[in-house]
Amino acid sequence: MFACATLAQAQWMWVNERGIKQLSDQPPPPSVPPSRILKAPPGQMQDLRKELNAPAQEAAPAADKPEPKVDARPTLAERNADYNKRRTESAEKEQKAAQEAQQAAQKADNCAKTRSNLTALESGQRMIDIDKNGERSFIDDAERAKRIKENQNMVAQNCK
Repeated sequence: MFACATLAQAQWMWVNERGIKQLSDQPPPPSVPPSRILKAPPGQMQDLRKELNAPAQEAAPAADKPEPKVDARPTLAERNADYNKRRTESAEKEQKAAQEAQQAAQKADNCAKTRSNLTALESGQRMIDIDKNGERSFIDDAERAKRIKENQNMVAQNCK
């Protein structure tokens, strides 16, 4: 049990360059300055204190080196806001694509009906028209020619 207890005490704790606490049974990498080491095994802590109390002339070259830039990671709220923004944008894109697909299908259906009506008008068969009172009347040649011209224009403009 004493052997296990001594192994448990041989833990290192330091703050990495991103400001996150690190725990390990191995010493920190050489890039970690001794001032960032929070805990060391009992025999190792004295060596670290000696390094911290070293003469100022030895510490001067280290002071000339700028501290590595800390990677500013976005906070949870910022990541959530970004996620919600992306989700909203994708929903809008999907909705727009669905509307465009529906409009294209409706346009294709209208074109098919217009072409069918044009084919029926050009066939020369007798056709009837129902007026607003619900009464049937035959379409004369002048009305047929007028409707053929209208349908041809609609096909030319809308059905490409």
